[in-house]
Amino acid sequence: MAPRLVSEGHYARDMVLCGQAGAVSDAALIALVLGSRGDTVAREMLERYPMPDGLWRLSAEDLCEFGGIGPVAAARFLGSLELSRRAAVRGTTRQPFVACAEDVVRLCSAQFRGLDREHFWALALNTKNQLLRVFEVSVGSLNASIVHPRELFKEAVRLSAASIVVVHNHPSGDPTPSGADIQLTRRLVKAGDVLGIEVMDHVVIGESGLHTSLRDLGLM
Repeated sequence: MAPRLVSEGHYARDMVLCGQAGAVSDAALIALVLGSRGDTVAREMLERYPMPDGLWRLSAEDLCEFGGIGPVAAARFLGSLELSRRAAVRGTTRQPFVACAEDVVRLCSAQFRGLDREHFWALALNTKNQLLRVFEVSVGSLNASIVHPRELFKEAVRLSAASIVVVHNHPSGDPTPSGADIQLTRRLVKAGDVLGIEVMDHVVIGESGLHTSLRDLGLM
Protein backbone atom coordinates (compact mmCIF):
# COMPACT_ATOMS: atom_id res chain seq x y z
CA MET A 1 0.00 0.00 0.00
CA ALA A 2 2.79 2.47 0.91
CA PRO A 3 4.41 2.52 -2.56
CA ARG A 4 1.05 3.30 -4.14
CA LEU A 5 0.53 6.25 -1.79
CA VAL A 6 3.97 7.64 -2.51
CA SER A 7 3.26 7.30 -6.21
CA GLU A 8 0.00 9.22 -5.84
CA GLY A 9 1.81 12.02 -4.02
CA HIS A 10 4.48 12.24 -6.70
CA TYR A 11 1.83 12.16 -9.42
CA ALA A 12 -0.09 15.08 -7.89
CA ARG A 13 3.08 17.11 -7.44
CA ASP A 14 4.30 16.44 -10.96
CA MET A 15 0.93 17.22 -12.54
CA VAL A 16 0.74 20.56 -10.71
CA LEU A 17 4.30 21.47 -11.67
CA CYS A 18 3.66 20.79 -15.35
CA GLY A 19 0.52 22.93 -15.40
CA GLN A 20 -2.02 20.09 -15.28
CA ALA A 21 -3.49 20.69 -11.82
CA GLY A 22 -6.99 20.38 -13.28
CA ALA A 23 -6.40 16.65 -13.78
CA VAL A 24 -5.60 16.03 -10.11
CA SER A 25 -8.35 14.84 -7.75
CA ASP A 26 -9.62 17.02 -4.91
CA ALA A 27 -8.21 14.63 -2.33
CA ALA A 28 -4.78 14.54 -3.97
CA LEU A 29 -4.64 18.35 -4.11
CA ILE A 30 -5.52 18.59 -0.43
CA ALA A 31 -2.88 16.00 0.39
CA LEU A 32 -0.35 18.02 -1.59
CA VAL A 33 -1.12 21.19 0.35
CA LEU A 34 -0.96 19.33 3.67
CA GLY A 35 2.35 17.74 2.74
CA SER A 36 0.90 14.25 3.13
CA ARG A 37 2.39 11.33 1.20
CA GLY A 38 -1.03 9.89 0.48
CA ASP A 39 -4.59 11.10 0.23
CA THR A 40 -6.24 8.87 2.88
CA VAL A 41 -6.53 11.74 5.39
CA ALA A 42 -7.67 14.07 2.63
CA ARG A 43 -10.43 11.67 1.62
CA GLU A 44 -11.59 11.40 5.22
CA MET A 45 -11.56 15.20 5.46
CA LEU A 46 -13.73 15.53 2.34
CA GLU A 47 -16.20 13.00 3.73
CA ARG A 48 -16.63 14.99 6.93
CA TYR A 49 -16.37 18.44 5.35
CA PRO A 50 -17.58 18.08 1.75
CA MET A 51 -16.75 20.64 -0.90
CA PRO A 52 -17.41 23.39 -1.57
CA ASP A 53 -18.68 24.93 1.65
CA GLY A 54 -17.56 22.33 4.16
CA LEU A 55 -13.86 23.10 3.79
CA TRP A 56 -14.43 26.83 4.35
CA ARG A 57 -15.68 26.11 7.87
CA LEU A 58 -12.59 24.19 8.96
CA SER A 59 -10.60 25.63 11.85
CA ALA A 60 -7.08 24.78 12.93
CA GLU A 61 -8.54 22.68 15.75
CA ASP A 62 -10.70 20.73 13.28
CA LEU A 63 -7.70 19.99 11.06
CA CYS A 64 -5.50 18.82 13.90
CA GLU A 65 -8.10 16.21 14.83
CA PHE A 66 -7.06 14.28 11.74
CA GLY A 67 -4.10 11.99 12.18
CA GLY A 68 -0.86 13.32 10.80
CA ILE A 69 -1.94 16.97 10.58
CA GLY A 70 -0.06 19.28 12.91
CA PRO A 71 -0.08 23.07 13.39
CA VAL A 72 2.29 23.71 10.48
CA ALA A 73 0.24 21.73 7.98
CA ALA A 74 -2.99 23.23 9.35
CA ALA A 75 -1.63 26.77 8.92
CA ARG A 76 -0.50 25.95 5.38
CA PHE A 77 -3.94 24.62 4.47
CA LEU A 78 -5.87 27.52 6.03
CA GLY A 79 -3.50 29.96 4.34
CA SER A 80 -4.24 28.40 0.95
CA LEU A 81 -7.98 28.80 1.60
CA GLU A 82 -7.50 32.46 2.43
CA LEU A 83 -5.49 33.01 -0.75
CA SER A 84 -8.31 31.48 -2.78
CA ARG A 85 -10.80 33.83 -1.09
CA ARG A 86 -8.69 36.84 -1.96
CA ALA A 87 -8.04 35.67 -5.51
CA ALA A 88 -11.78 35.38 -6.11
CA VAL A 89 -12.21 39.05 -5.23
CA ARG A 90 -9.04 40.38 -6.86
CA GLY A 91 -9.26 38.27 -9.98
CA THR A 92 -9.30 41.23 -12.35
CA THR A 93 -7.26 44.40 -12.70
CA ARG A 94 -10.17 46.20 -14.30
CA GLN A 95 -12.77 48.03 -12.29
CA PRO A 96 -15.69 45.61 -11.95
CA PHE A 97 -19.11 46.89 -12.98
CA VAL A 98 -21.87 46.38 -10.41
CA ALA A 99 -25.30 46.30 -12.02
CA CYS A 100 -27.22 43.68 -10.05
CA ALA A 101 -27.19 41.47 -6.98
CA GLU A 102 -25.42 38.69 -8.89
CA ASP A 103 -22.45 41.01 -9.45
CA VAL A 104 -22.26 41.61 -5.70
CA VAL A 105 -22.37 37.87 -5.00
CA ARG A 106 -19.61 37.26 -7.53
CA LEU A 107 -17.39 39.83 -5.85
CA CYS A 108 -18.07 38.98 -2.21
CA SER A 109 -19.40 35.47 -1.67
CA ALA A 110 -16.02 33.72 -1.65
CA GLN A 111 -14.77 35.81 1.26
CA PHE A 112 -17.94 35.21 3.25
CA ARG A 113 -17.55 31.44 3.13
CA GLY A 114 -17.02 29.76 6.47
CA LEU A 115 -17.48 32.90 8.57
CA ASP A 116 -19.31 32.32 11.86
CA ARG A 117 -20.22 35.98 12.42
CA GLU A 118 -22.17 38.49 10.38
CA HIS A 119 -19.82 40.72 8.40
CA PHE A 120 -21.28 43.91 6.94
CA TRP A 121 -19.51 45.35 3.90
CA ALA A 122 -20.10 48.17 1.46
CA LEU A 123 -19.19 48.50 -2.21
CA ALA A 124 -18.38 52.08 -3.16
CA LEU A 125 -19.22 52.87 -6.80
CA ASN A 126 -18.48 55.75 -9.16
CA THR A 127 -20.98 57.47 -11.46
CA LYS A 128 -20.65 54.60 -13.96
CA ASN A 129 -21.37 51.94 -11.32
CA GLN A 130 -17.75 50.81 -11.43
CA LEU A 131 -16.31 49.51 -8.19
CA LEU A 132 -14.03 51.92 -6.35
CA ARG A 133 -13.49 49.78 -3.28
CA VAL A 134 -15.01 47.10 -1.06
CA PHE A 135 -14.69 47.95 2.62
CA GLU A 136 -15.82 46.34 5.85
CA VAL A 137 -18.15 48.38 8.01
CA SER A 138 -18.62 46.08 10.99
CA VAL A 139 -18.51 42.56 12.36
CA GLY A 140 -21.52 41.44 14.40
CA SER A 141 -22.63 38.37 16.28
CA LEU A 142 -23.85 34.96 15.17
CA ASN A 143 -27.14 36.35 13.91
CA ALA A 144 -26.92 40.14 13.93
CA SER A 145 -24.74 42.86 12.48
CA ILE A 146 -24.04 46.14 14.24
CA VAL A 147 -23.86 48.99 11.76
CA HIS A 148 -23.49 52.70 12.41
CA PRO A 149 -24.47 54.77 9.35
CA ARG A 150 -21.82 57.37 10.18
CA GLU A 151 -19.04 54.79 9.78
CA LEU A 152 -20.44 53.60 6.48
CA PHE A 153 -20.91 57.01 4.93
CA LYS A 154 -17.67 58.45 6.34
CA GLU A 155 -15.73 56.01 4.16
CA ALA A 156 -18.08 56.47 1.19
CA VAL A 157 -17.57 60.25 1.31
CA ARG A 158 -13.81 59.81 1.61
CA LEU A 159 -13.83 57.69 -1.54
CA SER A 160 -16.06 60.23 -3.37
CA ALA A 161 -18.56 57.46 -4.05
CA ALA A 162 -21.59 58.34 -6.17
CA SER A 163 -23.48 55.34 -4.80
CA ILE A 164 -23.02 52.28 -2.61
CA VAL A 165 -24.30 48.74 -2.34
CA VAL A 166 -24.29 47.16 1.11
CA VAL A 167 -23.93 43.43 1.66
CA HIS A 168 -23.70 41.08 4.59
CA ASN A 169 -23.70 37.35 5.24
CA HIS A 170 -26.03 35.14 7.23
CA PRO A 171 -23.91 32.40 8.88
CA SER A 172 -27.06 30.27 9.18
CA GLY A 173 -27.00 29.90 5.38
CA ASP A 174 -30.52 31.30 4.98
CA PRO A 175 -30.37 34.63 3.09
CA THR A 176 -33.88 35.72 4.09
CA PRO A 177 -33.61 39.30 5.41
CA SER A 178 -34.59 39.83 9.02
CA GLY A 179 -36.76 42.64 10.30
CA ALA A 180 -33.60 44.33 11.58
CA ASP A 181 -32.05 44.06 8.10
CA ILE A 182 -35.03 45.81 6.57
CA GLN A 183 -35.08 48.58 9.18
CA LEU A 184 -31.35 49.17 8.81
CA THR A 185 -31.65 49.37 5.03
CA ARG A 186 -34.31 52.05 5.25
CA ARG A 187 -32.18 54.05 7.69
CA LEU A 188 -29.22 53.86 5.32
CA VAL A 189 -31.33 54.93 2.36
CA LYS A 190 -32.52 58.02 4.26
CA ALA A 191 -28.98 58.89 5.35
CA GLY A 192 -27.74 58.47 1.79
CA ASP A 193 -30.46 60.77 0.48
CA VAL A 194 -29.25 63.53 2.82
CA LEU A 195 -25.62 63.08 1.69
CA GLY A 196 -26.40 62.62 -1.99
CA ILE A 197 -25.06 59.05 -2.04
CA GLU A 198 -27.60 56.53 -3.33
CA VAL A 199 -27.91 53.19 -1.58
CA MET A 200 -28.56 51.03 -4.63
CA ASP A 201 -29.19 47.71 -2.91
CA HIS A 202 -28.72 45.61 0.19
CA VAL A 203 -27.73 42.03 -0.62
CA VAL A 204 -27.82 39.22 1.95
CA ILE A 205 -25.65 36.20 1.15
CA GLY A 206 -26.21 32.70 2.54
CA GLU A 207 -24.69 29.36 1.57
CA SER A 208 -23.57 28.20 -1.88
CA GLY A 209 -24.31 31.51 -3.56
CA LEU A 210 -27.87 31.76 -2.26
CA HIS A 211 -28.73 35.41 -1.83
CA THR A 212 -31.51 37.94 -1.45
CA SER A 213 -31.74 41.46 -2.85
CA LEU A 214 -33.84 43.83 -0.76
CA ARG A 215 -34.30 46.05 -3.80
CA ASP A 216 -35.63 43.15 -5.87
CA LEU A 217 -38.04 42.37 -3.03
CA GLY A 218 -39.28 45.95 -2.98
CA LEU A 219 -38.13 46.47 0.60
CA MET A 220 -36.16 49.67 0.06
